[in-house]
Amino acid sequence: MTRLWWLRHGPTHEKCFTGWRDVPADLSDHARIARVAAYLPAKAIVVASDLIRASRTADAIAGTRTRLPDQRGLREFDFGVWDGMDFAAVAKRDPTLSRDYWEKPGDLCAPNGESWNMVATRVNAVVDDLCARYTGQDIVLVAHIGVIMTQIWRASGSTAYQAMGHQIDNLSVTQITRGPQGWSLGVVNHIA
Repeated sequence: MTRLWWLRHGPTHEKCFTGWRDVPADLSDHARIARVAAYLPAKAIVVASDLIRASRTADAIAGTRTRLPDQRGLREFDFGVWDGMDFAAVAKRDPTLSRDYWEKPGDLCAPNGESWNMVATRVNAVVDDLCARYTGQDIVLVAHIGVIMTQIWRASGSTAYQAMGHQIDNLSVTQITRGPQGWSLGVVNHIA
């Protein structure tokens, strides 16, 4: 059995679409970071998205855990031309697409960006590789809200739309297990 401990990166305080733009996380709440680090398995392997907000969060909680190189495949959704725009501006620019993108996740893409299915395929490949290389171990994956939701979808058997309904706060932990019977979803959005 391999346990995956998904940690959403620290807050960015962005009020707009933030996909592949490389904005830093606010990691100034040292007490909370210490609580998160204490909650995670002490002998876990730690890996993160290569975006600075996730990578630095992983560094902050790693402690004596083995820290693997960052993985580009764990990046947030590429929102294309929407990245950096606020939600009202996106709705004005693409009124139908901006609604359908969230309500009918699947193959719809943000302009010059990625679809739900594209991101899930990309993330699944990284997760499958990690599970094959580190079978039976605890793996902490520091990533992004969209990435975590694709894995909730994978583990829960829900629809993509239902998976997107989960609250995933910054510095929260979502636990997923891969065992002999397949995937299972544990705690979602645990706040340490």
